[in-house]
Amino acid sequence: MADGADLRRMALALPGTTEAPHFDRAAFKADRIYVTLDSSGRTANFKFTPDEQEFKCQLAPEVFRPIDNGWGRQGWTTAILAAATPDDLRAALEMAHANAVGKPKRKR
Repeated sequence: MADGADLRRMALALPGTTEAPHFDRAAFKADRIYVTLDSSGRTANFKFTPDEQEFKCQLAPEVFRPIDNGWGRQGWTTAILAAATPDDLRAALEMAHANAVGKPKRKR
């Protein structure tokens, strides 16, 4: 079982990662936000590609599920941290981090 403290420690160990408030969550970014942690520390939202999201949700449906809105269709995926092993969490962080590094901010 993993928790919010595990996520924070693992995320901040990844190259270039910083933590900042993001609405009612903590956001972890390296060029772009790649994971957010809810204030209770029980769930996290990861930014995967849609293909990665499908893979994670099929591999561990007790841990991962798409967010049920437009963000989910873009690959944002909720993880139930208590259902995740440390290896699940590490792999998800590394996957999401790889997608965020080297990506410029979108112009609005």
